[in-house]
Amino acid sequence: MTSVALRPAAPADAEFCFGLHEAAMGEYITAIWGWDEQVQRDFHTRGFQPGRWQIITVDGADAGMLDVEYQPDAVYLSRIELLPGYQDRGVGTGLIRALIAEAHRRGQPLELDVLAVNHRAQVLYRRLGLREVPSGDGDPLRLRMRAAPGQAAES
Repeated sequence: MTSVALRPAAPADAEFCFGLHEAAMGEYITAIWGWDEQVQRDFHTRGFQPGRWQIITVDGADAGMLDVEYQPDAVYLSRIELLPGYQDRGVGTGLIRALIAEAHRRGQPLELDVLAVNHRAQVLYRRLGLREVPSGDGDPLRLRMRAAPGQAAES
């Protein structure tokens, strides 16, 4: 049985998180903007939040990261990334199901944005009961998805 846990990210996790981002999201970023190493490092340096980010561990090994924002009207899944070797093993599915359940206990939807070119993630989110909703910002590169309170996740 696989043991999945979360631990707070520490400043020492910065390089792991950058490498993870490239491994998990590099093909999608390249498809839209092209991968510029310095631009991506600068973006990561500005966005890295060890006080808020969590490292996903699988059987004690660092496998990914999770960033959740608790907003007044929603639980917002800002980022979930897994190293390719840990994908398709139910890790992300279990974490997202837990977030949907937590959001529902709070009486809020779970919301997230996904890159329009990331069809694989969209399939997962739809399978878990999230549906596309208007984002309000009209960004054609991203889709806003939501699991409404009381909406059951599919198997």
